Amino acid sequence: MDCRLGCGACCIAPSITTPIPGMPDGKPAGVRCIQLNEQNLCKLFGKAERPAVCGLFAATDDVCGSNDSEALWLISTLEAATN
Repeated sequence: MDCRLGCGACCIAPSITTPIPGMPDGKPAGVRCIQLNEQNLCKLFGKAERPAVCGLFAATDDVCGSNDSEALWLISTLEAATN
């Protein structure tokens, strides 16, 4: 599956425990990443300072669903189940 540009669910729903430029302590689940622009695109995409965990994320049907709202719900549910 290809990532849906402008979805942003993977930059909002999960917690990230490693530093992000502008968020030195990472980010809690459900908090919008400071590096997500107004179009829900990553400002760090393709840059060395992008956290490794972000680069490892792969869009799949079971995680991203069929639309942006479903992706946010699915990733939030997975995040809650792993805490």
